[in-house]
Amino acid sequence: MKKDKKTFKDLAILIAFVLIVIVIAEGIGKQTIVLGKVTISILPLVFAVTIAMILGIPKIRKGILKKIYTNNNIEFSSKYLLFIMLPLMARYGADVAPQIREILKLGWVFLLQELGNLGTVVLGLPVAILLGLRREAIGSTLGLGREGELAYISEKYTLDSPEGRGVLTLYLIGTIFGSIFFSIFAPVLLSLNFDYRALAMSSGVGSASMMAASSSALVAVLPDNAEVIRSYAAASQLLTSFLGTYTMVFLAVPLQRKMYNFLTRNKGDK
Repeated sequence: MKKDKKTFKDLAILIAFVLIVIVIAEGIGKQTIVLGKVTISILPLVFAVTIAMILGIPKIRKGILKKIYTNNNIEFSSKYLLFIMLPLMARYGADVAPQIREILKLGWVFLLQELGNLGTVVLGLPVAILLGLRREAIGSTLGLGREGELAYISEKYTLDSPEGRGVLTLYLIGTIFGSIFFSIFAPVLLSLNFDYRALAMSSGVGSASMMAASSSALVAVLPDNAEVIRSYAAASQLLTSFLGTYTMVFLAVPLQRKMYNFLTRNKGDK
């Protein structure tokens, strides 16, 4: 009973902490940095992630912070992350609807970009093996390490395995740095004359936070095209979340297995 009360108290502190971080991040607001011809928009989401990341450093977890970053709170946050994203998924549908006819005309383009999910295997696996990773490379290069890859690896190998540690590490890195990277990278590509619609489509990589950061950064630069950017990004995100699972299971996994066996054939790994 005491344990349940302590868990509930820690959870209440976590929720209060999250609300405070959100208020601070929204208070900072969107910040714009101009570097030559490149305009980089840093969103409140980036500040929220950065604040939570810095305060979560083990060396400074003292006092109230120690009660916020408990194992129970961390497990709760990761376990129910998907449910928190459900309202955002509903927003995707609302963004897609106004542009549904135009999106259907480009349907084959959206489907073709799903092959990009194989890039983490083709490009990432050789680099991971070269850096000395072995079975961890299987988990860390199967995809972007989001919910789909995390679920697949945990079911097949468990998260306590080398493969599980690989995908979990990538999941944490993507959560912390992914939105920051995409909020900067998208405007940079836009300054290099990439079509904003192509960049909006490429925002849907399977991560809600990364998609939001990328598309919002594009909207900040091209506010007149906000509706098209959001609808393309949302449609791409929905397709990636759905079709990406089948691409992973039927294409990425067999390809990764063959590449892994080939790359480690003389290194004694099975």
